[in-house]
Amino acid sequence: MGKTAGKMPSQRQLRVAEEIRHALVNIFQRGELRDPQLANISVTVSEVRVSPDLKKAIAFVTPLGGGEAEPLITAMGRATPFIRHRLGQELTLKFVPTISFQADHSFDYAERISEVLRSAVSGSKR
Repeated sequence: MGKTAGKMPSQRQLRVAEEIRHALVNIFQRGELRDPQLANISVTVSEVRVSPDLKKAIAFVTPLGGGEAEPLITAMGRATPFIRHRLGQELTLKFVPTISFQADHSFDYAERISEVLRSAVSGSKR
């Protein structure tokens, strides 16, 4: 997210990111989004990263139970102004960061690692 990409996030960044993550989860659980692609879909917000100046945030999301994330990301992009407005109502921040959504591929990556490990174990038993 800029010049300080190699630095560890500050305690304040971590606290704000977690506060945003919880607020997003609440918004999604309450079903406040009117977009048809977001209706009746459960979303996992696995992580939020906030820039050092707290003006930008990236939320990493995936459909609960897996599935194609790109349509979800597109729909959330359309709903971003509403989501940011709701965040402003829920958070106790002076400034609500601009938020963008990205697909979280860490679950897919972890599953691939598990498959490789399972195949390695079953291959060594032969």
